[in-house]
Amino acid sequence: MYTVLEMHVNLDLEGYEDIDEEGEETGIKLPYIVTIDESSNEILSIRRNYGEQDPLKKKKDYFVHFKFLPGMGFYGLGLIHMIGGLSRTATVALRQLLDAGTLANLPAGFKTRGVRMRDDAQPLQPGEFRDVDVPGGNIKDQFMQLPFKGPDQTLLQLMGICVSSAQRFASIADSQVGDMNSQAAVGTTVALLERGSRVMSAIHKRLYVGLKNEFKLLADVFKTYLPPEYPYDVPGASRNVKVADFDDKIDILPVADPNIYSQTQRISMAQSQLQLAQSNPKMHNMYQAYRSMYEAFGIKNINAILPPPQPPQPMDPSLEHIMAISGKPFQAFPGQDHKAHIDAHLSFMSISMVQNNPAAMMSLQKNILEHISLMAQEQIQLEYVEEIKEMQMIQQQMQQMGPMMQNPQAMQQNPQAMQMQQRTKQLTSMMESRKAVLIAEMTMDYAKEEDKISSEVGGDPLLKLKSRELDLKARADQDRTDNNAARLDLDTMRAMMNDQQHDEKLEQNEELAEMRAGVSVIKQEMADQSKKNDFGRNFKKN
Repeated sequence: MYTVLEMHVNLDLEGYEDIDEEGEETGIKLPYIVTIDESSNEILSIRRNYGEQDPLKKKKDYFVHFKFLPGMGFYGLGLIHMIGGLSRTATVALRQLLDAGTLANLPAGFKTRGVRMRDDAQPLQPGEFRDVDVPGGNIKDQFMQLPFKGPDQTLLQLMGICVSSAQRFASIADSQVGDMNSQAAVGTTVALLERGSRVMSAIHKRLYVGLKNEFKLLADVFKTYLPPEYPYDVPGASRNVKVADFDDKIDILPVADPNIYSQTQRISMAQSQLQLAQSNPKMHNMYQAYRSMYEAFGIKNINAILPPPQPPQPMDPSLEHIMAISGKPFQAFPGQDHKAHIDAHLSFMSISMVQNNPAAMMSLQKNILEHISLMAQEQIQLEYVEEIKEMQMIQQQMQQMGPMMQNPQAMQQNPQAMQMQQRTKQLTSMMESRKAVLIAEMTMDYAKEEDKISSEVGGDPLLKLKSRELDLKARADQDRTDNNAARLDLDTMRAMMNDQQHDEKLEQNEELAEMRAGVSVIKQEMADQSKKNDFGRNFKKN
């Protein structure tokens, strides 16, 4: 058995020195892999650790370091490195608390028996009382418990602090997203996520970078050692992988998002996205918003719960009329009888029910314009058959040229490529000009037909609806003016009645005041008369 040491080092070997462009030695150490026998210190091999054709002689990496947190040196730090000290401290505190409780519950001490203590070199066990030779006396004086202190509250608090600190670091942060209000603003949710995910997001990104580097190393190994074509089998079929699949033009990346590190964050982002979509459904794809929510929850049978929307299918004019009245979308398709669809829509637009429905009118007019565009496109394909074939041949030749067509400098150096590109632009411009002319002619015909229908039914229905809307608005304004005038007259009458009642109340108050004054005078006169009578009686008695 031999122990072989493989060392990845930088050496400046004699005879293999690094040389610059002028042929002089640079003194720069180059990367090598040295294999040594540990027992004899004999060098078994020295291998080059850089590409033979690499002018920079960069070191090849064979190892990928998945770091939890960056360390002070080459190696990173893991979770146990970070919370190991807290864990040991909490364990020691817990053991001390248990020992203190055990000693407090099972006391040990001394009991008297003369003055000499037997086995004094051995430690006392919990619940053990050892003999001590002392003179006799009262029985309660014959025992002495050792002064053991019970579990300390300070030590208990210290252990709680260590445990909570380790828990907080292990969970990184409490996002608080699940406890917050579901109606909270999206910005508040995102702010809480960013605050609670800084450390974990950095850890996740480091793991993502490590996995990306490992994929690069594997791709480099495949590019170097794979045969030109490598067959492999999968269930029910056979596949081939080529060395060209691992060239420098292709980037191999992990199928993951480094910015999302947990399902909680994914659910919160999907919920915020759904809230934004619900605020304005017309501007968003509601199906995709709900599907993203189900995917964030990890539900597998999404199609059974949320059926995907059916793609639009070609319809006959009658079904399109039903869709227009129902307010549902529909569209034109190539290959339809566009003229028949346009005529059917124009006839249907003359019905009073449709004229009183602006949304249906707009849907029908939109569909007519789509048919006009498709009619013009199909007419172009009939008129420019040879030109279209020529464009297809040019496109095939340009695809065969490959990356050169994407490089402007390479195209300028190739006259044939420049001619093909100019010819393509010329044919495209010619067909687009002809298409615009055809659309203008068809649109004029459509406008004439619509004017004819509008004149037969008494004018443009949209203008009639607008006029009716203005009449209703004017009538509402007049009613509002009349109501304001009536309310003003009523307020005036109320004010006059209030003034009249105020005057009557003043008069009543004056009359009551005069009556009170008269009563007071009469009472005073009666009191004076009573005094006079009393004085007369007293005078007669005397």
